[in-house]
Amino acid sequence: MTDEILLREDRGAVATLTMNRPGALNALSDAMLAALKDAFAALEEDRSVKAVVLKGAGKAFCAGHDLKEMQAGRQAEDHGRAYFADLFARCASVMQMIPRLPQPVIAAPHGIATAAGCQLVASCDMAVAAEGTRFGVNGVNIGLFCSTPMVALSRNVPRKQAFEMLTTGQFIDTDKAERIGLINRSVPHDDLDNAALELAETVAGKLGAAVKIGKRAFYDQIEMPLAQAYEHTAAVMVENMLWRDTDEGITAFIEKRKPDWQS
Repeated sequence: MTDEILLREDRGAVATLTMNRPGALNALSDAMLAALKDAFAALEEDRSVKAVVLKGAGKAFCAGHDLKEMQAGRQAEDHGRAYFADLFARCASVMQMIPRLPQPVIAAPHGIATAAGCQLVASCDMAVAAEGTRFGVNGVNIGLFCSTPMVALSRNVPRKQAFEMLTTGQFIDTDKAERIGLINRSVPHDDLDNAALELAETVAGKLGAAVKIGKRAFYDQIEMPLAQAYEHTAAVMVENMLWRDTDEGITAFIEKRKPDWQS
């Protein structure tokens, strides 16, 4: 691996981002957050990429915020208030970039995904984990309730499961993470890269414009009341149906042939 803090490798229409601070368990330092922000901004404009895989180098996916860096930020005259406010705002901004990306993002965690690292998994659209991965929002164990990770976690798993994780600081394994909906599935560690890539390539093989409009509608409607959600998604489907490539896709299905998509 190079010394770059975040690596990007493109394979066909799939981009793989690798957090590359293995010695720090890929903690979300100021530099890592900045690198992720830049990478997501670039992907948002990259029409050649139709799916993204996010993983970590070394023994772990991500151990959350860089505690040493946070303690250094505490040394200001205001005891770090301005630094911490800025840090958590920057982190929240990066997390919110993931559902706004036009491409589905698949987390591929292994080892541990703790605190903001668990938040990162929960913020991704899908997750395939290595068997044995442990997930936790463990800040309460050191006197810091994981309030911002709670936002993504509580939008992925049932309330009582989220609250137990947040208040006990205990880890859950991949079996429970799959059962409560934090991950899609787990695979043997040696199969993780291939499994995540296979899922990404499956998504990338669909009509990119349809996946893009569908992803946006998914996150929009999920926050709406039922009637408003149906009204909104009906309008999205009308727009989608009028595309040339959708006409071609339906015609190809009827004619039992592969569609000739132009986008």
